[in-house]
Amino acid sequence: MVCRRSPARAAVRALAAIVPLRWNYLDSGSGGDGRAALPIRFPAKTSVRRESPYDRSVFATLLGALPRPTAATDDVDRLVETAIRAQEEAGLEPVTDGRLRHPASDSIPTPEAAVEAWRSAQSMTERAVKQALPGPPSLGEEARGARGQQKAVQRLAEVVAALAEAGCPLVEIEEAAVDRLADERERARFRETHLQLLAGQPGTHLSLSIVGGSPDPDAWATVLELPYASLAVDLISGPDSWNLVTRWAGDRGVIAGVESAGRFDEPKEVLLWAAHYAASTGGRGLDRVGLGSAGSWANLTWDTAVRKMRLLGEAARLATMPPGDELARSLDPRGVSSRRAALGHDV
Repeated sequence: MVCRRSPARAAVRALAAIVPLRWNYLDSGSGGDGRAALPIRFPAKTSVRRESPYDRSVFATLLGALPRPTAATDDVDRLVETAIRAQEEAGLEPVTDGRLRHPASDSIPTPEAAVEAWRSAQSMTERAVKQALPGPPSLGEEARGARGQQKAVQRLAEVVAALAEAGCPLVEIEEAAVDRLADERERARFRETHLQLLAGQPGTHLSLSIVGGSPDPDAWATVLELPYASLAVDLISGPDSWNLVTRWAGDRGVIAGVESAGRFDEPKEVLLWAAHYAASTGGRGLDRVGLGSAGSWANLTWDTAVRKMRLLGEAARLATMPPGDELARSLDPRGVSSRRAALGHDV
């Protein structure tokens, strides 16, 4: 279970048991949904592109909002560009606009507005840019009743289709209403709306992002049967969502939200363990694993958010390294061996 109380030493010992494994599933597929059968890769443009951290196996990305950068400006474009540069420097990809342009995530934008926001951010970087949209059950009054639900799903599908046609490589469908899924009728509604949304084969990578806590155990089957190409979960607020990760099909991607919105950071050893554990589930392999933020960072200071982004990027980089002295020197020596703990890294 990933949480702030997990000691780095125990995490690294657990990692030591996992790292020596050889992942042989990097290009495997189930022969089913073609979107899910490939490793998670979303090249930003068809032109020649600079090598980036996202070209490695494990990637790092944001799963929520950023705070307003400290730059003394009211120019939203400049603020978004500052956020994108910070993500690039930290080694994150796919990047986002930090939700600085449209902070609210509980309403469906028009297709034109969504495409414009995505294109604006994509024009600022050579790296892949993703777009987040609210899931139908999280819309509240906007999707009330059978008629409202159907209209909301149709509108959302139109936005997804427009983003896919524009070239957006990944669309996250965020669900913050998973606490309702203890109710059988709500589970049926959740399943129906998401299956309707996915029925159109939108032509882009669709990811289900569960925001906040964990769904009720009775809802696990409902979530797991949805044919999303990847699943993102907040493992700080909802550590029980590891049950979804371990049961999620191995030919589909997982983004583990493991860096919290608190003032203090989760140790990179814990983040590294999470990446390798997620890769070990179902023979998934590192090519289908990402590390992400857990919850919105909007209430943090900008400096704290930058530090956390760099930690995510560093953990993703370390997760791709083979076991050996270089990796050991990058970790807390107390977690590697008692001898290293006493003598430090250079032993």
